[in-house]
Amino acid sequence: MKVSDFFQGVREIEVGGPKIAFSFEIFGFRINLTETIIISWLVMAGLIALVLFLTHNMTVKPTRKRQVIAEFLVEIVDNQVLSAMGKEYKWFAPYIGALFASSIFGSLIGLTGLRPVTADFSTVLTWALMTFVLIERAKIKADGIGGYLKSFINPLNIISEVSTPVSMAFRHFGNIGGGTIITSLLYFALTGLSLAIGLQFPIFNIGIPAVLSLYFDLFTGFMQAFIFMMLTMANIANAKSED
Repeated sequence: MKVSDFFQGVREIEVGGPKIAFSFEIFGFRINLTETIIISWLVMAGLIALVLFLTHNMTVKPTRKRQVIAEFLVEIVDNQVLSAMGKEYKWFAPYIGALFASSIFGSLIGLTGLRPVTADFSTVLTWALMTFVLIERAKIKADGIGGYLKSFINPLNIISEVSTPVSMAFRHFGNIGGGTIITSLLYFALTGLSLAIGLQFPIFNIGIPAVLSLYFDLFTGFMQAFIFMMLTMANIANAKSED
């Protein structure tokens, strides 16, 4: 009896971008709906459902554990923004919280077997460009449009501005994408080891990858989300204080 393909392990390695689920055309333009977009919708739907659950029927004085948890999470984000950016930037807290939640859950969804959305460079680049717009807005507000344009007389300032979103995106993508590739190589190597000793079932794929996923999926996913959040706050707050 032939062993199902599901139990044959990883016998081939294919490193590529997200797969295209389906395509359609609008006014002559082809739109590709990739697995990253679909999984991102799943992550957003999960986050919305979680927020609605935690904030349902809230009262002035918390009487439910879920409200206590919701207020605790909001307080953590508010305190982080206050300590890193100051009181005048407290209104950034919802954006920072949404960015952190999207990043960490976008990475942790890889634990379910789906492709992490943060392993797609376009995802983290979009977040970095959103932050870049907020940084430039803060600089214009601080120096005026004239002072802002004057800063670009020095060509090095142009390079510095462009490098900010690029470096933020590559740092996040490189760690998550690299972890995905290493995990695939590990499954391939363990499958090869099982076949080398004559086993039809890749027994070495059981347990060992799960232990390593604690680092690649949990620790790295959390750390990259935290670093991206801190860089976002630091770059926006520092924009006002730059000459």
